[in-house]
Amino acid sequence: MFNGLGMNLGNLSRLSKAKTRSISAENFTGEKGKGGMATEGTGAHAARDLGQSWKVSPSVIIPKNTVLTMADILDSGAIQHIWLTCFPTHWRTLIIRMYWDGEEHPSVQVPIGDFFCSGWCERANLNSLPVAVNPAGGMNCYWEMPFRKSAKITVENIGNEDAVLYYQVDYTLTEVPEDTAYFHAHWNRSNPLEYKEVHTIVDHIKGHGHYVGTYLAWQVNNTGWWGEGEIKFYMDGDEEFPTICGTGTEDYFGGAWNWEQPKGEYGTYSTPYLGMHQVIKPDGLYRSQQRFGMYRWHVMDPIRFEEDLKVTIQALGWRSEGRYLPLKDDISSVAFWYQTEPHIPHPSLPGKDDLEVI
Repeated sequence: MFNGLGMNLGNLSRLSKAKTRSISAENFTGEKGKGGMATEGTGAHAARDLGQSWKVSPSVIIPKNTVLTMADILDSGAIQHIWLTCFPTHWRTLIIRMYWDGEEHPSVQVPIGDFFCSGWCERANLNSLPVAVNPAGGMNCYWEMPFRKSAKITVENIGNEDAVLYYQVDYTLTEVPEDTAYFHAHWNRSNPLEYKEVHTIVDHIKGHGHYVGTYLAWQVNNTGWWGEGEIKFYMDGDEEFPTICGTGTEDYFGGAWNWEQPKGEYGTYSTPYLGMHQVIKPDGLYRSQQRFGMYRWHVMDPIRFEEDLKVTIQALGWRSEGRYLPLKDDISSVAFWYQTEPHIPHPSLPGKDDLEVI
């Protein structure tokens, strides 16, 4: 019997016993027949002449320095879609965490903006299969996130201002196969990257699984082309040299030749599996550095590992006499992967000043 997981056009016509549920500010628990019952909420004043079921609670306010439990599910199944939106000023001060099957340490721990490939806290549309960001700041995630006993999603506001959050968590309740792994995501930043060092995307993965995606928010602190660096995947005991080595930054993200267009401009693109969707240009006054946003989803080519995985990327430009120049850029990254549990706990995130986009 089809269990309702792994949805695609090829199995969309198949029937299953899976149950569809959704959690939002209009139904905090996702219970059947319990949506739209709120009598208090952020829309209560606007709905005062209409009453219950008329958009009384479309969002929540997360007070500063508090944690919201966005979803708390006690069953087996999988999250199949997340939509949310909030003001860009909160994209680095709202931290999303996800816990599977009652674990103590989160499998996902990432600032909300970076999780949705928007680490620079400025709106930029993105059109890919697992992640879509639509006008104006509508963030969507289609990573399948299975769980066997429970799923818990929290959002922590580490900022000094209250934050308004609109959200919807769509999930299914069903049986989960034995060979199904758990979804993980980890954020890291080098600001600035030390001279002749590499940026580490992730280096604490232990277990059996596969790596499925990379997001980078990259600020260039030099003039000239900056993307000659190679990405490297060290797997299953690799030490000095990796098993997989890229040929250049824009190459890894599916581009070529510096992403340069005939008119001397960067060409942005957003495709189902890879893209360089954001370029923030200097304005000649206060915006002095170029910034880029790029993603690569290994949906059709997952990086499989049986014991461990480490991922790094170099920052390389050009200097005189045709020599490479190691760069000291500001690089933030998110690694996405599936693995068996238990996992190694993620390193603690830095404070809000070290997360801040300046």
